[in-house]
Order: sequence, then structure tokens, then C-alpha cells
Amino acid sequence: MEPTRSDAWELLTQHTKNPSLLKHALAVEAAMRHYAAHFNEPVERWGITGLIHDVDFEEHPTLDEHPMAGVALLRELGWPEDIIYAVQSHGTDESAPRLHLMDKALYAVDELTGLLIACAMVRPDKSINALEVSSVKKKWKDKAFARGVNRQDIEQGAQDLGIDLQDHIAHVIIALRSIAADLDLN
Repeated sequence: MEPTRSDAWELLTQHTKNPSLLKHALAVEAAMRHYAAHFNEPVERWGITGLIHDVDFEEHPTLDEHPMAGVALLRELGWPEDIIYAVQSHGTDESAPRLHLMDKALYAVDELTGLLIACAMVRPDKSINALEVSSVKKKWKDKAFARGVNRQDIEQGAQDLGIDLQDHIAHVIIALRSIAADLDLN
């Protein structure tokens, strides 16, 4: 099966109803599309991977189930192995190390999108459009801010991609600006 974006969206919305989780999926999709273009990789495939990466999270939010329930679902539906592997490797499963650039990008943007959305939400204008890297770095230091965001994962993701952390943050801000309206951050 060669999935389309509409296939991914349909599957995601069958298993995910929470608007915040859907926005997260859209944010990760945008960041993956941005990095695919940056690295001259297949934009559509990377975007689909970002969109579907947490297909199981609402129904299976624990580390012992996520993302393996999603991996099983995608495999059962005949999705391509490279997408399944990227979904599997974005978690903590040590049997699926991040080997490919798509795997590394998915891991790198997953947590960062959440932090950037949180940074935009606390701005007076609640907009991603004026968010700057320096503002994110200030919030980064406040461990009470966006406490659920694993900053070490973000740092490791940037390092695995071979991109400076500040540049990584800037790339993902640009990606999220492209869908600001979909995220209610414009």
C-alpha cells in the first residue's frame, strides 16, 4: 500500500479525537515536510509519516504501549516499512534505533513542536508568527514551563540531525508558521 495524505488523515482521525493531539500531528507533519525539503528528501512521504506518528497515542498513551500499538496497526494495514520503522523509532524502543534521516527528523521535531506551540500560546498575541528563537531559549531555561517537554530529547534530536540547536528551533518555527491558522496560532 502506498498511503496518501488523505489515507493518513482518515486513519488518524479514526483513532484520535482530541483537538490538541490532532494539532500536534499537524505540527509534526509541517516540521517533517520542512525538513524533507531542507534535506532534499520526499516531502509527501515525510509529511505523511509526521502526520501518522502518534496514531495510537490517544488510545494507548503509556510507554509500554505507544508507539507499538500504532506500529502493529500500520503493519496490519500494509503501510510501507520505512514509515512504520520511523514511527517505531520515535519512541523509546531500543530495538529500533534511529538509523535513517527520516527517523532522526521525526524524533527531532516531535518534542520541539510541543515546546514551540506552548511558547506561542503564552505570547500576548498567541501567535507563532512573531516567535523568535531567543524567546524560546528564555522559556527553555524555565524548567517549570512546558514541564512535559523533554529538552534532552530535543537536544539529542538536533545533534542526531547534525543541526545546531538554535538553527533547529528556527527551522521548526518556520515550519509551524506555514500552518499557523491550522494551529490557531496566527
